[in-house]
Amino acid sequence: MKILVTGGAGFIGSNVVDEYVNLGHEVIVVDDLSTGFKHNVNPKAKFYEMDIRSNQIEKVFEKEKPDFVNHHAAQISVPVSVQNPQFDAEVNVVGFLNLMQSCVKFKVKKVILISSGGAIYGEAKEYPTTENYEPIPLSPYAINKYVCEKYLHFYFHQYGLNYTVLRYANVFGPRQIPHGEAGVVSIFITNFKENKETYLYAFEDEPDGMVRDYVYVKDVVQANVIVLKKGDLDAFNIGTNLETTTGKLYREISKQMNVNVEPIRAGARPGDIRKSCLNIEKAKNELGWEPKYSLQKGIKETINFFINKNKE
Repeated sequence: MKILVTGGAGFIGSNVVDEYVNLGHEVIVVDDLSTGFKHNVNPKAKFYEMDIRSNQIEKVFEKEKPDFVNHHAAQISVPVSVQNPQFDAEVNVVGFLNLMQSCVKFKVKKVILISSGGAIYGEAKEYPTTENYEPIPLSPYAINKYVCEKYLHFYFHQYGLNYTVLRYANVFGPRQIPHGEAGVVSIFITNFKENKETYLYAFEDEPDGMVRDYVYVKDVVQANVIVLKKGDLDAFNIGTNLETTTGKLYREISKQMNVNVEPIRAGARPGDIRKSCLNIEKAKNELGWEPKYSLQKGIKETINFFINKNKE
């Protein structure tokens, strides 16, 4: 089948594209390269350097006529969304709607929307959090991800457009850029490798850092493969159901890299939530998906990627 992947030059999107290509699908990538890189794009995929807000998007759909749209392109920084909510909405909502209009016009069979289980639930009272919990987003980024989910209901109701929502936990792995709160694993690895200072952000009463659910990118890729055929008209948490503090993550990476340096302690950033962990029973039961990689194994592969990358 023909699949258009937005954000297919980025960290997660490019890994998804690789697997789609490996499985024999015809893949089109749309990416403006604001956070992605052209060298990430699989050579067998057709590439359009384009902003999802562009009026040229319709021409891509008209020419390529994709069966599926996998929407990974996004403004991904929570602090940036707090500082500039209008920009976040322009990319994450208006850009999404631009895609959806073309999906309807050119009769796309299904949209796979990447949402954020790590952000949209806010400081959830239910923990680990299931998909049934009513999200209480605490940042413009989280609000806009949830808004897009609601728009999917509209597009199905109005036009019969099929969809699946994947609510990611904190994804890490090869090709992750060492910037922003989303890239903490690659930030730690890069700083250790380059002997740079490393900050550990934490609320005052929780000195070991925020609690997060870290899921390896190869596991996330498999979820994107499964929902080509399953999970219609529904949302699924994609995580591990395991708590990891930023401090524990720091210690695991420093141990694997044989580094013994204390981090610089710093306070929480705008939009930070104290803890996030996703219940993944629904994905297990309905999709037959579950993570195969432990935190330790995923970190090992990620470290090897960053070390070998510099040798190329």
